[in-house]
Amino acid sequence: MDIQNTVVAVTGGASGLGEATVRYVVEHGGKAAILDVSREKGIALAQELGRDYATYVHADVTSEESVRDAVDQVAGTFGTIHAAVNCAGIGIAQKTLSRNGPHRLDAFSKVISVNLIGSFNVIRLVAEQMAGNEPNEQGERGVIINTASVAAYEGQVGQAAYSASKGGIVGMTLPIARDLAPYGIRVMTIAPGLFDTPLFDTLPRAAKDAMGAMVPFPPRLGEPREYASLVGHIIENAMLNGETIRLDGAIRMQPK
Repeated sequence: MDIQNTVVAVTGGASGLGEATVRYVVEHGGKAAILDVSREKGIALAQELGRDYATYVHADVTSEESVRDAVDQVAGTFGTIHAAVNCAGIGIAQKTLSRNGPHRLDAFSKVISVNLIGSFNVIRLVAEQMAGNEPNEQGERGVIINTASVAAYEGQVGQAAYSASKGGIVGMTLPIARDLAPYGIRVMTIAPGLFDTPLFDTLPRAAKDAMGAMVPFPPRLGEPREYASLVGHIIENAMLNGETIRLDGAIRMQPK
């Protein structure tokens, strides 16, 4: 699928990996829909990129009604959706048991709800829209790209909820790809390592450099544009389907 003239819906598109993806799509001739709960940032980004190329749509990935409305709005603005990228997500640090007592169940449930169930909510509803697309010469109607994490494989202390949510995304990638294959819709997942996103904005430069030095090569934090570049390649490479790609500089996380 050629990214040029392709309509790409990006959840969490107003910041971090999602924002970088939105910018990449527009720079390469596509059209991007910014699906996010951050209205101010989303509108500002869409205005910067131009309304002919980007649009902001408020979307809460945990709500069926919100995502269904968002999909309808994007299709109404740009005609359809060819690709969807799930970047919306949250994280917490809480041990299963600590001096403060057991892990809060509501906190665990919230992370699962946003990261895992929210991703599936988007997948199922954009797939319904994509199924109506005219197939290209290879029979493709759409591509869906999810965001997991290396924490899906090497969760650290305090990451039970986050790791479970990201492990779930990895685990559902293949079966969903098999479910959607008859419709010509591919499904892929990216598992980033340590990336310089707003999550690390509160850290001083020295702390960021120290974290980056943990990466075998290149010894630095990943840049959001590198994630976006992989998204672009996945969109354009029809043989990429049903797999999770680690984007991590060969890092393997230690317990803490």
